[in-house]
Amino acid sequence: MANQKGGVAKTTTVASLGAALAGLGKSVLLVDLDPQACLTFSLGHDPDQLHGSVHEVLVGDAAVADVLLDTEGGAKLLPATIDLAGAEALLLMRPGREHALRRALVAVADDFDVVLIDCPPSLGVLTLNGLTAADAVMVPLQCETLAHRGVGQLLRTVSEVQAITNPNLSLLGVLPTLFDARTTHSRDVLADVSDRYGMPVLAPPIPRTVRFAEASASGATVLSGRKNKGATAYRELAANLVKHWDDGAELKIVSVDEIYS
Repeated sequence: MANQKGGVAKTTTVASLGAALAGLGKSVLLVDLDPQACLTFSLGHDPDQLHGSVHEVLVGDAAVADVLLDTEGGAKLLPATIDLAGAEALLLMRPGREHALRRALVAVADDFDVVLIDCPPSLGVLTLNGLTAADAVMVPLQCETLAHRGVGQLLRTVSEVQAITNPNLSLLGVLPTLFDARTTHSRDVLADVSDRYGMPVLAPPIPRTVRFAEASASGATVLSGRKNKGATAYRELAANLVKHWDDGAELKIVSVDEIYS
């Protein structure tokens, strides 16, 4: 999950989609690549109390298997701490720095069906590590003013990664988040991104709901507890992806007009 703009629900998407995929019987690893460690915190772990994280993995001081944590949703977590901010400077001095995460994940690749990477809100070396390690990138996009600024820069970065460090990286498309179908503004933003960059819009859009904030505060995902529209959307997205990965089915995408019909 990549988008250098913050607040577009990257972390919520990784946590919720991971739990939904685990609920479908997939073994799932969630990777927190953000020094703010929001994914780690939202899944019930205090980053300040951890003795090992993805920072140690990236700089070669620990193996992935040594620092994995359990989550309530059934996925495993490769956590982050504030120390990860220092990893960026350390990696910049090393050859092949963009490949550090990919090399580390090789040791556990056979243990998981799906690895979801929560990239930080930047286009620095940590995001480059995420894109170099990934098979595909999804772009969560908040359908509000200025939210689509920077999408072009992200797509240029993806193109550079494809040309230099990861030629097999594919672009799944845009995932509308914090979505309110009642507003024409959301429609205009989504239509602009779809038309300007020719990116497919993944279905279903993820609706705005207070359940996301409540879930993060409780250390669980939106899939826990009572039924809600956010959980339903992520379960539908998970089923869509599983059919694509396992059966070779086309990803379910929608036009902007379909969303509002």
